[in-house]
Amino acid sequence: MSKFKKLLGISVILILTLTLVLTGCSGGGSSDNKETEPADGEAKSETVDYPTKPFEFVAPAGPGSGWDTTIRMVAKVLGETKIITQPMPVINKPGGGGGVALAYMQEKRGNPYEVVVYSPPLLLINLTGQTQLSYKDLTPLAMLINDYGAFAVPKDSKFNTLDDVMEALKKDPKSVKIGGASSPGSMDHIQFLHVAKAAGVENLKDIQYISFQEGESLAALMGGHIDLLTSGMAETVGPMESGDIRVLAITAPERVKEGPLAEVPTVIEQGIDAVFINWRGLFGPPEMPDYAVEYLEEALAKMVETSEWKEVCKKNGWTEVFMGKEDFAQFLDKTNEEYKVLLDAIGLLN
Repeated sequence: MSKFKKLLGISVILILTLTLVLTGCSGGGSSDNKETEPADGEAKSETVDYPTKPFEFVAPAGPGSGWDTTIRMVAKVLGETKIITQPMPVINKPGGGGGVALAYMQEKRGNPYEVVVYSPPLLLINLTGQTQLSYKDLTPLAMLINDYGAFAVPKDSKFNTLDDVMEALKKDPKSVKIGGASSPGSMDHIQFLHVAKAAGVENLKDIQYISFQEGESLAALMGGHIDLLTSGMAETVGPMESGDIRVLAITAPERVKEGPLAEVPTVIEQGIDAVFINWRGLFGPPEMPDYAVEYLEEALAKMVETSEWKEVCKKNGWTEVFMGKEDFAQFLDKTNEEYKVLLDAIGLLN
């Protein structure tokens, strides 16, 4: 009997011990901690709490530029509508046609709080060899707006239509002096060549293009130093209203619906099958965490539906064209290939 009691006691101890071990393995009192402690470091913690600190919004050009205006308006509307409640200060990283900011974003690899704005020069500075970095070295978040190009001549120009200009270029590519604010191979230059190519002009690399600093190109046009200005639509409105210049065409798919540019025909209306989009969108740094990308894409999707954002677009003459991260990435791939063909035709492809 005493031997049986001894065996029973040992069995009870073993059962109790096994129960305690199993309880510990199943989580027991520590189960609450498993919900708050990240399994793979700080990143998972931010998946639950993100965003928990200020963002840094980056403009790749100086104050007052198109990039600067765009990202400041984004920060303003996101804040005013409380879609994002964390601060969103904007810093300027001008230089290299956007190359300085692109290099800066590489230093922020994987950072969920960095956002930068870009447009066509992001692709062009890589294709022309100004930087080895490309759009592939950023994380697309969303396309927000489209702007378009405009072609203007002095008020007393012999060219009355864009077709007049193209016919002159077909006869002699060096007969028309073209001016713009961007460097050769960048946006103002490329948008004109894109249209000229569609119009059937050959020997595109023989077309005279003169690059000016911002503001100087318009003065050069009114002073008769160039025959045609290739620019953004907004830059032509003031001098067109004052009668100093005439805008022959815009590169939009359809006419502007209201305002001074509503009377200006599109390139397409003049028989040239071409559209040139000055798209603008937001990007994160390379390897931006998925949770940050999804959060920001959703926040921007909400923003573009607000009356505040629609008013900003109307005031600045922007066309609302929201595109989520996946569609934006596909758009970038397609557009990059189109720019390659054009740059190759004029001998500027690196």
